[in-house]
Amino acid sequence: MSTSPDRQRLEGRGLSVHFGAVKAVDQVDIAVGRGEILGLIGPNGAGKTTLLNALTGFVQLAAGEVCIDGRPLTGRPPEQLALAGIGRTFQAARLFGGLRVLENVEIGALSVGIRPAEARLQAWELLDRVGLADAANRDASALPHGEQRLVGVARAMAIRPAFLLLDEPAAGLDEDESDQLAEVLRGLRADFPIGMVVVEHDMRLVMSVCERLHVLDHGRTIAQGVAADVRRDPAVIEAYLGTEEGQHAAAGH
Repeated sequence: MSTSPDRQRLEGRGLSVHFGAVKAVDQVDIAVGRGEILGLIGPNGAGKTTLLNALTGFVQLAAGEVCIDGRPLTGRPPEQLALAGIGRTFQAARLFGGLRVLENVEIGALSVGIRPAEARLQAWELLDRVGLADAANRDASALPHGEQRLVGVARAMAIRPAFLLLDEPAAGLDEDESDQLAEVLRGLRADFPIGMVVVEHDMRLVMSVCERLHVLDHGRTIAQGVAADVRRDPAVIEAYLGTEEGQHAAAGH
């Protein structure tokens, strides 16, 4: 799905993040439109999580700007970017143990000023959408790993984001759990006018939900475009050479 210039999209323009002499992200341009799922892929150490951190205010930019619908947001802290419409998940589920599943999702809504009664109703609705309404009153830390991942997605959705950035949401999931996650992501995209960026090594999941791919290697963009075309790009296959992802890409799976 294409996006119109400066409208209805989240953009990072010329983003650079340096850790000492290391250029973790180097002059990256990235954009995702509302209603689109963009896959952000690359080998380990490519800079994917750092790029998400740059878009969500968790690291300081050495250069570049972040915009929503052409409105500059560069330099704002994560809580302000959440209020502006950028939600995210992390590689670890980061649930609050000792709190119920419902309360974990409510916290997301309350953090952006949604009133308690409305936050409670919204949490119920989101848990239903991710298939966990029956687990609402369980201790979140007692859930299986795959269900904890889904709670994290529901909590990120509770801030009513315009854009949702997910950092390796399928990490540690088996094939059935990954399929369930893919179904949830497709359902959320269909039901809400949001754009998603999915950082993921599970290429089966990526290819099942993402229209476009953006590929990083050593902090720089090496390919971007329609998912099926990018996956066959020689530079992408070379970057993944020797990895499971690269072997699958080369085989056209």
